[in-house]
Amino acid sequence: MDVLYIILGILILLVIIIVYLYNRLIGMRNMVDTAYSNIDTLLQKRFDLVPNLVSTVKGYMIHERVLLKAVTKARSDWMNASTIQENAGADNIAAEALKSIFAVAENYPDLKANENFLLLQEELVGIENKIAYARQRYNRTVLDLNNAVQQFPSNLIAQLFRFQTREFFEVDSEQAREVPQVEINYGEN
Repeated sequence: MDVLYIILGILILLVIIIVYLYNRLIGMRNMVDTAYSNIDTLLQKRFDLVPNLVSTVKGYMIHERVLLKAVTKARSDWMNASTIQENAGADNIAAEALKSIFAVAENYPDLKANENFLLLQEELVGIENKIAYARQRYNRTVLDLNNAVQQFPSNLIAQLFRFQTREFFEVDSEQAREVPQVEINYGEN
């Protein structure tokens, strides 16, 4: 009879451990999804500002149409992205193009003094900081989930219930890691 209680106790303990690990994995997966959604929301906010930025600088930056087209294309790519890598790629292109626009804007005193431009610039800087933080948070939650999916004993539960590791939100090319180089033509065509 004592052996039966011991076996029953061990089975109950195993069930409790399995339930705990399963719920922990579910919580981590949901944290990753939430963190990604937060990035997506911030990117949407950034890209919603792009048409206003483009219309504000269009008259000033006649020679920088390539930059304006890059920002617009990045917005379109982001809206059509279906994977984390595609989303990150569009985000990286947009960030670099926006940095270049603000660097080139230094050559246009009237634009730098334009109240709409200054407000957009300030708002975009704030959003960029929030995006950077959201990326870090997302990558931390992905790291936690990936560790849980790969480490013993939670990996047994992860395999049983088909939990998968997730991709990090990262820069996908060496070019995007480099500091942007902006060439300025002073009156040359």
